[in-house]
Order: sequence, then structure tokens, then C-alpha cells
Amino acid sequence: MSLTDDLQLALRLAEVADSLTMQRFRASDLQVTAKPDLTPVTEADLAAESALRAVLAQERPNDLIVGEEEGGALTVPGRRWIIDPIDGTKNYVRGVPVWATLIALVEGPGDTTDPAVVGVVSAPALARRWWAARGQGAWCTSPGDAVPRRMQVSGITSLSDASFSYSDENGWETAGGADALAHLRGRIWRSRAYGDFWSHMLVAEGAVDISAEPALNPWDVAALIPIVEEAGGRMTSFGGSPALGGPGSAVATNGLLHADVLALFS
Repeated sequence: MSLTDDLQLALRLAEVADSLTMQRFRASDLQVTAKPDLTPVTEADLAAESALRAVLAQERPNDLIVGEEEGGALTVPGRRWIIDPIDGTKNYVRGVPVWATLIALVEGPGDTTDPAVVGVVSAPALARRWWAARGQGAWCTSPGDAVPRRMQVSGITSLSDASFSYSDENGWETAGGADALAHLRGRIWRSRAYGDFWSHMLVAEGAVDISAEPALNPWDVAALIPIVEEAGGRMTSFGGSPALGGPGSAVATNGLLHADVLALFS
């Protein structure tokens, strides 16, 4: 299959997920339980991942699937679809519209540096979607767009002029980044907590220059990487290694600021 075919499939998967998740968003009888790590999971998370797995089983029967809710092996050879049915479940549960389905395709021999070659981020409660395939640019749609818009990261070259977005301060100390967060916030123009996937998509759009999170799972980050990079940016771990195979941290920038940001995290 070509990447164009895979991207079109990923976009169709996003439509399937959007239909299911929006049906239950803000439902008064939404069923919510706690996973072993005490994070919430809803009936919509489970239904969306199950539906996406069913489509992939039919359309790409030889591909492997890794999902937040049903698991799967990331470091195996071949093509792996990595799915987060709802990134931002806590927002979803509370009726906050900042949540999205993340869909990525990773190809390679099965090590932690295999690249994500397709990424789709769909946020139906915001009426926004972002997507990319390697070599085909990064694109988005938002309310009022007559046609998809190609994205490009910002041209900001100085930290003192930069806008930084993250989720919150949880996890930074555990990841050894508490000092880095303080140093970065002291050097930049402004910071805002847009949170989760949205921070990184705003980097791809050029609206924000830096985003970072200290603790992410593969399904949290895989779909974001090709979108940020096809928009001209960079996305790595705090130490500069590949974000997907790194220690769980991720920093995205417009590329021009990346070395300066990593220097603060070292």
C-alpha cells in the first residue's frame, strides 16, 4: 500500500471514531471506570478502539495494532498502527472539548527508532483535524476552512520571543525536568497550558513555538510526530532521542529553537 492509501484509511478511521465518541460526549449516563493505573477509561474509549481495530482487521489484515486500551507489541517488525481512541479522557469525562483520537502508522524492523509515517489527530468537539504522511506535508481543517490548509511552523528564532505550551506541572519533577521547566518559563515570552495533543498541533500550525510533556506513552505521541515534522518542526525526547522510542518525554519546536530548548533540559 502507498502512504497515500494509508493516509486515506487513517482519515476514514478518524471518521469512525468521531461518530462514536461524539455520540457519548457529555452524555449524562456515560460509563466511566478506573484502569489499574487509576486513570479513567470510558465506554467511548473502548468502543472507539474496538471499532478501529475491526476496520483495520478487514482493511489491513497483515498489519499489527497497538492501542491504549487493548495493548499490542510496539517493538516488532513490520507495519504497526498505533491508536489512542481518546487522548484527553479526563477532559472528555468532564465535558471539556479538548480531546482527540490519535492514529499513527509506524513502519520498520521493529526497534524503538522506527518512524511514524502517517499521523492523524481528530478533535471533533473542536471541529478540528490535523494529518500528515511522510513527504506529503502537514494539513489541517478548522471551522471556516473551505479547503484543508497546509501547515508551517513559525519562524521565531529567539527564546525571548517564543510561546510555550504544555499541559500542567505534574510529572516534571519525576522526569527530572522540574528545573528545565522553570528555566524555560523564565526565558520565553509567554506560556499557556493548552494541553495534551493540542499543544503540539499548535506548534505545527505555527501558533505556538514550543511544546513539551515529561511523560507520554507511545500512543500519546506517535501520531503527533509526522505532523510536527512535515510542518517543518522537530519532535524528540528531552534528551534528543526519537520521541516515540525515548524515555517517555517529548518536546516539539519549530526546529529553529530546538537546540536551545534541549540545552535547558540537559
